[in-house]
Amino acid sequence: MARAQILLVEARYYEDISDGLAEGAIAALEKAGAAYDRIVVPGALEVPGAIAMAEDAVQQGTRSYEGYVALGCVIRGETSHYDIVAGESARALMDLTVYDGVSIGNGILTVENHDQAWARADPKGKDKGGDAARAVLRMIELGQQFAEEE
Repeated sequence: MARAQILLVEARYYEDISDGLAEGAIAALEKAGAAYDRIVVPGALEVPGAIAMAEDAVQQGTRSYEGYVALGCVIRGETSHYDIVAGESARALMDLTVYDGVSIGNGILTVENHDQAWARADPKGKDKGGDAARAVLRMIELGQQFAEEE
């Protein structure tokens, strides 16, 4: 695969968790030889919107991204807000993937508490940021394979 250009879209609501996710994602991208830009949005609900804006710029020829890594964390609280944020951010990312054919690695954690979040975000632990980066690289590669077969 040629050097992929990836956009990391990082929700910074839980900064320590975001730092761990980003560290893992960046390490995976650098290991694969991918180039990346990194932008920050306030929370998980804003991640799909930022990706959609970036993809519009790609379509207009003002940016060049082959894929996106969505990073963030939603921790269950005392209200139903968790269900809305977790569900709607995932749904919007899937809409971009399924309906628009956008390659996205979803690294938005949905957990019960901070300890669960850190266990998943820690690059020396479950490394979900790295997993999301590897996922988008695989999806880009798969898209290229399908394009070559046409």
